[in-house]
Amino acid sequence: MSLRVVGAGLGRTGTNSLKVALERLLGAPCYHMMEVFTHPEHVPVWHAAARGRMPDWGALLAGFAAAVDWPVAAFWPELSAAFPDAVVLLSVREPQSWWQSASETIFPAIAEQAGTAWRAMIDDLFAARFTSAIDDRATAVAAFERHNARVRATVPARRLVEWRAADGWAPLCAALGVPVPSEPFPHTNTRADWRARNG
Repeated sequence: MSLRVVGAGLGRTGTNSLKVALERLLGAPCYHMMEVFTHPEHVPVWHAAARGRMPDWGALLAGFAAAVDWPVAAFWPELSAAFPDAVVLLSVREPQSWWQSASETIFPAIAEQAGTAWRAMIDDLFAARFTSAIDDRATAVAAFERHNARVRATVPARRLVEWRAADGWAPLCAALGVPVPSEPFPHTNTRADWRARNG
């Protein structure tokens, strides 16, 4: 199986909803940060990539039809080259709203992982491909905007799908050439969901 979707959108842009939606549309798994937690053997692979030693992407992502969220989104240039027929999916949201969500959910969760191999991987990944200053609103928002601008400027229009959670199924289905499901689009992992799950 080869990736049909390379997710370039950063975490907290509806990527968990996209995981569920793409699995429904493609009938196959979608790689997400959750996979890294359930496959700890992937942590050193991503850590090596953050340090410039790229893996065999086909081997790492074997069995997946799509990939979204960090750490995948940090490597969208390499992944879009490795899977030239894949759609590049840029999930976005208003930058200040993104910051508010990330600063209340994933950024504190990163801080709680001090001393772990996963945290070391994220630290090097952010230093190389995002920003280490995730506790600074202006710097983090600038990194978010810079990331999205690079995707828009680099990916050919024929491959790029820019998507917001409010867009639902339609743009994804059009890009993938599949019918729009009859059920509502899955909106998952909201801030309220996160707080309920993580206390």
